[in-house]
Amino acid sequence: MKSLIGKLAGVAVAATLMMSTANAETIRIALAEPPSDELAAFFVALDRAKAQGVDYEWTAFAEEELAIQAVLSGDMDIAFGTPYAVMQRSKAPVRIIFQLSKLVFFPVTTKEFNTLKDLDGQPIMLHSRGGGTDSIANVIEEREGIKFSERSYVPGSSNRVVAMLAGQAKATILDLSNRNKIIAEAGDRFNSLPMFEVKASDEALFANLDWMKANEETVNILVKSLHSVWNDVAKDPTIVSRETDPNGPIGTLPAEVLAELDGFYAEAVAGGLYDPNGGGREAAMADLEWYSGAGQLEGDITTLNPEDFWYFAPLDAAMK
Repeated sequence: MKSLIGKLAGVAVAATLMMSTANAETIRIALAEPPSDELAAFFVALDRAKAQGVDYEWTAFAEEELAIQAVLSGDMDIAFGTPYAVMQRSKAPVRIIFQLSKLVFFPVTTKEFNTLKDLDGQPIMLHSRGGGTDSIANVIEEREGIKFSERSYVPGSSNRVVAMLAGQAKATILDLSNRNKIIAEAGDRFNSLPMFEVKASDEALFANLDWMKANEETVNILVKSLHSVWNDVAKDPTIVSRETDPNGPIGTLPAEVLAELDGFYAEAVAGGLYDPNGGGREAAMADLEWYSGAGQLEGDITTLNPEDFWYFAPLDAAMK
């Protein structure tokens, strides 16, 4: 255990932020990347939960896989991702409790490619192994009858934009906002290829089921806070910038990032990135269908039970 903790601590790309309040419950959160505009709404929800007595601390790991392992080992309580394959194969009591975002992503390539079929035999740059963009690549291969030559992994759409602009890759998969940015900045160099609709989860919040049941009140407050923020963002995307703590991990990001928060969330809401009600059973069924088709879940989909992957009680409580 000491060896595992040392290894995980060694790969953390940002120092753990400790925010302690007397007599408050503290949630240990594993991030798969440093705080960014994509996480701003989540941190607003954390601060709403904090106002109700639930404190938090976070650690940013270099890869989503490491964040997942931190939850499996008990070093962290909650993490981001869509660890369906891990949940099925490990039989670990890990469950998703809230859909943070949908798989609204777009293949972006240099001008030499015009269709998805043109990517046959080409390398592609993705977010993480086993994650949403990896599953998109799997389904593209299956639907188009192609095969990518190799896959490299660079967490964060904004980081993949930088790599594309620097000529380090010819094809990647980007979120809506960063797709729009790269085409606006360098549309003479890059194409946004047509993409089929996907309703499954890109990022979801998951935790150890035993921990959630032992900390029911804490988890309910967190999910209720998330649900309230996601509802508010759907009505007014500027709520994120207005409620962002200027001294918190998002508030201390570069001024140019903060200046674009309203635009980022307006685009995301218009593009259908967020479900105001946190996904729930509808998202769970869409996920099972998508990740089965992507080869990350085994067995006949009709035999898969959503409750083996989701814990609905906290979201049901928030909906009431």
